[in-house]
Amino acid sequence: MESIIISQLTARRFVLGKQGLWPGRRWKGRNGTAQAINTCEAVQLDPLIVIARSQDITLHSRVLDYKPEYLYDVAYKQRKFFDYGGWLAMYPMRDLPYWRTHMERRAKDSYVSRFVKEHKKLLDEVRAELRKRGPLGNRDFDGNRVQSWSYRGRKETSVALFDMWLSGELMMHHRDGFNRVYDFRENIAPKEFDYVATEKEAEEYFARKAVAFYGLKREATMRGELNYHLYRDYSKAETMKLVEAWKESGMARQVQIEGGRDAYLVLAEDVAALESLERGRIPKGWNPKETTTLEEVTFLAPLDIVSARGRAKKLFDFEYTWEVYTPAHKRRWGYYVLPILYGDDLVARLDPKLDRATMTLEIKGFWHEDDAPVKDVEFANALAKGLIRFAKFLGAERIDFNAIKPMSLRKHVSAAVKKGL
Repeated sequence: MESIIISQLTARRFVLGKQGLWPGRRWKGRNGTAQAINTCEAVQLDPLIVIARSQDITLHSRVLDYKPEYLYDVAYKQRKFFDYGGWLAMYPMRDLPYWRTHMERRAKDSYVSRFVKEHKKLLDEVRAELRKRGPLGNRDFDGNRVQSWSYRGRKETSVALFDMWLSGELMMHHRDGFNRVYDFRENIAPKEFDYVATEKEAEEYFARKAVAFYGLKREATMRGELNYHLYRDYSKAETMKLVEAWKESGMARQVQIEGGRDAYLVLAEDVAALESLERGRIPKGWNPKETTTLEEVTFLAPLDIVSARGRAKKLFDFEYTWEVYTPAHKRRWGYYVLPILYGDDLVARLDPKLDRATMTLEIKGFWHEDDAPVKDVEFANALAKGLIRFAKFLGAERIDFNAIKPMSLRKHVSAAVKKGL
């Protein structure tokens, strides 16, 4: 079957739309939070809370009237989602059988196996305490400090809990702040999802998931997806054989973007959306509940899959690096910079900070692209509306605009926000 050829504009709109960012927010409230995570396939988690956690900014950008407690509720109370992985993310509970294939292999990892062998008594004690007093977190155990630094934990009991979580014996019961509180998987997982898929089932499931998550997934990167999700080393030849089989079965189609050389995969059920976009139409089910991204800008989270890890450059020709771990003197922009989505394009960056003493949203920096419409009234109004919604989400009572340039934009945005706050 021939490749589907699409324009760069269609590719951009499709990726944004698949992630619920374009042409505007199409979900709302608590139920909309669950719908968003299910549609987006995963939301990456991060503990940093400069203005808000990355996962909450991600959901705020997609869900009207979003509140952080909605994520906690749908995940840890309703049990519709679970968090897991070295690439820590919130996943739909329907994924669990396939992740359990990964978890069983993770349990045989050389590091985990060695720790289990050397700390059998400790693990038995941790299990006994969980049965007696669970659910429990790291702070609920006294334990010897590990001899060398480990991201798994500072105490031997913390490492034990973490390894039991990675191997699927434990799941996250809830989080206290961002601290993990564990319980046995059988006490948390709905029975309908608590089984182990076969390798073949997991291969196809995770392949579909990766393509759905990215919208357009480069064929050349599928090997990395399989290696991570199945926790084994696939050869290049083995991967390409699987890719061809998925195309032949009708699960996926090959896509090429005009002017580019890369071959991408798109799910067969998404071809209709691509065709609609090529005709200049909005796909079925994508209409926003309120404003479009042309009427109100959206601030993307630092770890948003649309712009993180080089995708901003590839999709939008937009330079973006999350510099939170970059020394201050080496930063190009700022500490917690967010890309700004206007229409179907990334046009500027914002470095926000919330002063909790005065509840002021401070704009520490603002950098726009050379061709950004900063002199247009429509853009100024859209930026003002985006800031008003963002400030309300953060609980800010005022906004400091001093870093916004040019001055004409700052004055217009300031005046518009004062009317709206």
